[in-house]
Amino acid sequence: MPEVSMLSDFDVRGLIGWLVLVIEAGGALIIFAGAVWAFVQFTATGLRRRSLIGRFNQIRLSLGRFLVLGLEFQLAADVLRTAVAPSFTEIGQLAAIAAIRTVLNFFLTREIAQERAEIERDRKEAVPRPR
Repeated sequence: MPEVSMLSDFDVRGLIGWLVLVIEAGGALIIFAGAVWAFVQFTATGLRRRSLIGRFNQIRLSLGRFLVLGLEFQLAADVLRTAVAPSFTEIGQLAAIAAIRTVLNFFLTREIAQERAEIERDRKEAVPRPR
């Protein structure tokens, strides 16, 4: 007697297709929310006529965190998309996409770390030391 599967191949592909859409939408929403937040913060700081230099770096750091998280969601969706019987073309595309996103994440993470160190250094210099 042939073994009966709980979910057919078509059902699994359909389910994964929906999951991919949800994860991609989540990643896009995270990036969009970060961009809106950064724009609002930048605009509010500019309207209050404060010095933008220090606050600008903090806004960039936060936006960078949103971008990194959003890119991670996008990569997760790409991996999930190729999880069920991928073709060699899909594997090659995933490898290219993963490489590009990994490089983007690497540089964003490095820039965030550098900005954080710069902000911390500026804070230490701004604090008057007791004599």
